[in-house]
Amino acid sequence: MKPIRILIADDHCLIRQGLRAVIEAHRGWELCGEAGNGRQAIELANELRPDVVVLDLTMPELNGLEATRQIRAHLPRTQILILTMHDSEALAQEVLAAGARGYVLKNDAPELLPRAIEALSAGRMFFTPKVADLVMDNLAKGGPNRAASQRSRLTPREREIVQCLAEGKSNKETADALSISINTVETHRKNVMGKLRLRSASDLVRYAIRNHLIQA
Repeated sequence: MKPIRILIADDHCLIRQGLRAVIEAHRGWELCGEAGNGRQAIELANELRPDVVVLDLTMPELNGLEATRQIRAHLPRTQILILTMHDSEALAQEVLAAGARGYVLKNDAPELLPRAIEALSAGRMFFTPKVADLVMDNLAKGGPNRAASQRSRLTPREREIVQCLAEGKSNKETADALSISINTVETHRKNVMGKLRLRSASDLVRYAIRNHLIQA
């Protein structure tokens, strides 16, 4: 029987060590790679084609949600499990919309990670129980989430630019990181500010923190 091949991505070395220990202790699993940011996770996923990717939600360079979208676009059979500190129903809904199939709180990871990976590798979804209850409550009410709807209006490139600028990168540094022109960055930035009704760089940073694109 072929092992379940797993890629992990987290910008904290101690978290990766903990995840590695859990995975390596489980018979039938193989840790095929480790990444320290979202862009590296995408590169390794495309190279290694793992069965499951365990992604931290908030990472530098590219956050877990955007990394999920890009991995799923190229590797539809690869299952994505999001790790986060945030027990947010709205965030869980966006995780689903991005294409992830699992959502586990970091505090629950030592206990729930094995169950989550087994579920995803078998084609099932897995959510931390507290978040699963929140999602089901919202579905029962049928209420749309305004914040998730607002974020969905941004294009993938605009979401990348929001993260770069909120992390403190200049227009030039953002252009270099994304291999686009400074004029393109400025155009996207203007469009983002208009779509989100933001007035300043401080507003942009607050938006990114509020929506878990960067850490406070």
